[in-house]
Order: sequence, then C-alpha cells, then structure tokens
Amino acid sequence: MTDASRRPGRLPMALAAFLVASVAALAPTSAPATRGATADRATKAGRATPTAAPHATNLVGLTGAIVPGTVNRSSVNLTASYSVVLALRYGSRAFSVNSTATVTNTSGGPIDRIEFNTIATRLGGMVLRRVEVDGVAVTARVHDQTIIVPLGGILPAGATTKVNVRYRATLRSSLAGSSWLFTKVNGIVDAYRWIPWVSRDTPFDRPNHGDPFVTPVSPSVKLRVETDRRLVIASTADRTAISANGLIQWFTATNVRDVTITAAPDFRTKAVLVGSVRVRYYYRSSANSALILDAAADAIRAYQSRLGAYPYKVFKVVQSSGGYGMESPGLIWIPFGLGSANLRYLVSHETAHQWFYGMVGNDQARQPFADEAAADFIAREITATRRGSRCATARLDRTIYAYSSACYYEVVYIQGGNLLNEARRRMGSTAFWGALRKYVADHRFGLIGTKTLLQALDDATPVDLSKLFAPRFPNYY
Repeated sequence: MTDASRRPGRLPMALAAFLVASVAALAPTSAPATRGATADRATKAGRATPTAAPHATNLVGLTGAIVPGTVNRSSVNLTASYSVVLALRYGSRAFSVNSTATVTNTSGGPIDRIEFNTIATRLGGMVLRRVEVDGVAVTARVHDQTIIVPLGGILPAGATTKVNVRYRATLRSSLAGSSWLFTKVNGIVDAYRWIPWVSRDTPFDRPNHGDPFVTPVSPSVKLRVETDRRLVIASTADRTAISANGLIQWFTATNVRDVTITAAPDFRTKAVLVGSVRVRYYYRSSANSALILDAAADAIRAYQSRLGAYPYKVFKVVQSSGGYGMESPGLIWIPFGLGSANLRYLVSHETAHQWFYGMVGNDQARQPFADEAAADFIAREITATRRGSRCATARLDRTIYAYSSACYYEVVYIQGGNLLNEARRRMGSTAFWGALRKYVADHRFGLIGTKTLLQALDDATPVDLSKLFAPRFPNYY
C-alpha cells in the first residue's frame, strides 16, 4: 500500500449453472439445528439483505466430516472456495453479505475453529446475522477484525467443511483514518477485505499505514452482487453475466487472496493491450487518465520481463474514492483527485504487488518487508526514483505494529528497497534477477516469509549475503 498524499512517492457456465453455485450456500427455508446460542438474526426494516434465486439447491450440511473433540487449534494454511451474495444499496450505503466458504483442512493437523478476516467488523459496524457450520448454527465470536468460528468438533487433516457467514454492515462516508477501505465518498463505493476470508487473528489498529492482513489464495470465488441501481463494478473478480435490468451482476475469480469491490454509476473505462494482458482503467474524473493508463501498461511490461508472466487476463486500475494507493489481485486503487507529480511511481509500486503479495503472499502485518520492500525496490528501479531514507537505519524484521508513522515507510520501503538494491549490486544483475524470477515461480500463489526471500537471493550467488542481511534481520540470523 502506498500513500501518495504524504510522500514524494508515498504510498487502499452457463448462467443457470452459475446461479445454482452462487446461492447454494444460502439459508434453508426451515430452521436448522443449533449448536448453542446463535448470532443476532434480526433483519431491520429497510436493510439490504441477500436473496436466493428461486428453486436453488441448498448444499449446506452435506459434508459431515467433523468428529467429536477439541484441539484448540486453527490455521491459516487452509484451502477455501467462496460463494458469496452481496446486497449493496448505493443510496443508503447498506451492505449485506451471505458468504459460504468450503474449507479443506490442508494444514497437516486437526483444527477445531476457523478464523475469518473482514474489516467490516471494524469499519462497517458489522452485525452477525447467523453463522453455520455444515448447516448447523454456531456461536461465532468477533475479535477485532476476525470472526472466530468454532466447528463444534474437530476437522481432521484433509477433511472439508462448509461455513456460512451472514452479516450486515454500513459503508462509511468519509476517508478519515482507515475509513477509505470501506466507504462511499466522491460517488465511489470502495470495499476492501469484506468477504470473510480464512486468515489468522490479526490486530487491525497500527501506528502507521501498514497492511494488517494475511490471507491464503483461494482457488475459486463466485460472487453475485445485487444493487438498488445500475452500477459499473470494478472487482478483483471478472464479470460473467448481468441481469436484463442491470441490478444483478455475477463474477468469478481464480487464485486470489481477496476480492475487492469498487463501484460507481458513472464509471468510464479506457484500455490498452500489453501483449495478451488487457490493462483497463476505471474512472469518474478523467484527470491524468492517460498518464495512469500509460504508467500501468509500462509497469506490467517491465515486470513481466523481469519477474515472469502476469497471472490474469485483465489488469484493472481503478480510481478509488480517496485515501491511499492499494493492491488487490488483478486490481489496484489509485485515489481520486491525485496530482500528477508522483503518479507514475505510485502506479508502479501498486502494480508490483501483483507479484509481491498477489502471486507470492506473506503475512503483511508481521513480515511487511517481503512485499513492501520488494515492491518498492522494483518500482523505483523502473521509474528511476531511488533515494535515501529520511530516518535512521533500523531493523527490517519487525511487524508493522513496531514502526512509527513517521518512519514505517522510510524504513521498510526505502531502506528495504535499498538493501535489495545492494544485494543486486553484490550479486550482479543477471544473478539477482534470475533469483527473483525463480523465487516468484517457486512460490507462485503460496504464502511465505521474509527469510524465504532472503534465502532465495543468498542461494543464487557465491557471495555471502548473510553479512549484508544479518544486521538488519537479527530474528533470522
């Protein structure tokens, strides 16, 4: 993520078959059995609530893999597919979600709870309407930005369960603090990290603009969006169908870590081809539109030549309501009203996250170097904007919670990127770029840590890079 406002460069089928799949997880017409007390089920008058298509088949409750017992264990190393219905009311900012995660325990050990991340808990005044595990209501607990779902028993390694989460929330109407991640401002709806997604319990509050998230890749996301008026929707997922009246749209995504929604009634688009990749810009204000599209196309071209192929057919650059630049798989946000001075760098940095975060994932809260330093290094490489840090030399192995607002960017982004540039100088450019390209290929759609990146570089050269890395990463050396 990048804040452009503060730094020269400172960095938010067929149709019928799809209908069945997207609503398979919706609520049954009769009340299911209950494990303990349930979450709040009330629906306030006038609230937008997801609706099921008629004659849809309810598949919840067919797995039955959970066995009695407890292990007091969860894991982020789970494989989940998501089927989601979002009811979005542009006028009132009402935001209602019905999401079913089909989760396979690929962690290698038993678990008895699953932890789901959504910032709607912190920014949307979220009310849990109901949570079910294999069709049985359970009492979920909200802690910070995490919905902790007890499974009512043990899910063995290799077994699969379905977790249905229904909530309602309200988009914010400002850009203050972190509000820009879940808001409607300047005629634009921005919703980041809104699908309850397999994660680990992670604090949302931080003293800087760091990203407090960690999510594994999902092999499949199916999304239905119901709106109260026609909206142009830019999403991580690709649209597959739209209703005759334009009020229902269907989307799918493959191999993504999150699904972002950005929408406006009057979004316009322009696009350009970079090889087989279509780069498309969504915007309300046309200011700097040519520059933004050109910068995105240049970045995609440069990164593919250095790091390997971009993994999706379309790269979406979206004018967000404001706040910070932000990455999502297949999509980036460039804030509304941004001036041109630092725009090429901002677009380049956020685009680099398609490789460092989108393809090679990491715990962005606990090990931000792995994505932010790598993204800033290569962005400044292609824009020739490398510079020195404005803060004292500091460790690079801390969590986002340990850096001040004044120096988080200067240490992790600038000093981190400069350290990688020094590694490139010592290794030689050929060896360095070969190692970085191999690192991306070896960990494609995986979830790794900073030490894996450092080791990939060290292993690719006879030069002992540990002497360079050890003073800055004492936790690893």
